Amino acid sequence: MDLAYQHSYGQRLLKQRNMLAIATLALAGLVVVLFLVSTSRNREIVLQPVLSSPVTISSAGVSRDYLEMVTRDAAVLTLDRSPQNLDYWMKEVLRITSPKAQGRLKGDLLKIIDEQRGSSIAQFFTIQSMKIDPEQLVSEVTGELHTIVGEKVISNEVRTFRYTWEYSGLSLKLVGFGMVQAAHPERDQ
Repeated sequence: MDLAYQHSYGQRLLKQRNMLAIATLALAGLVVVLFLVSTSRNREIVLQPVLSSPVTISSAGVSRDYLEMVTRDAAVLTLDRSPQNLDYWMKEVLRITSPKAQGRLKGDLLKIIDEQRGSSIAQFFTIQSMKIDPEQLVSEVTGELHTIVGEKVISNEVRTFRYTWEYSGLSLKLVGFGMVQAAHPERDQ
């Protein structure tokens, strides 16, 4: 009788082990499926509506409205400066800059700070138009660049500035910016 009891007990243990193995494989398969679904799914964050429509950012790419809003703020930040706000100006520009471009950009900003510190030269920019390319992550802002020395406005010139962006994860970062050189008709002839 002991042999029959041990055989039935062994069969019960084998059945439990097999059920546990099947449950483990099913759960492992479910984890793999959930992981694949979560990595392939676009993530979105709804931002406060500042424009005429709600703005979202997604892992699928940058929306035109979001790029326009960020470009507008970056243009004001990068092009409005005076000797009194140079340290803040550089810190905030570097805060929106991509880590891989910070070294080069910081060197360029330090040159501007060295030229402007201790002077009475200030500038501000009034935006007139924008071209936004969310596919290439490039935006161009055209407007009047006003230069002031002391209390006297010494120039108001229409200029275009190009901003280049990098999008990684859900983060849009500045890679570079600069003035677009106007074409010289006398050179084209």
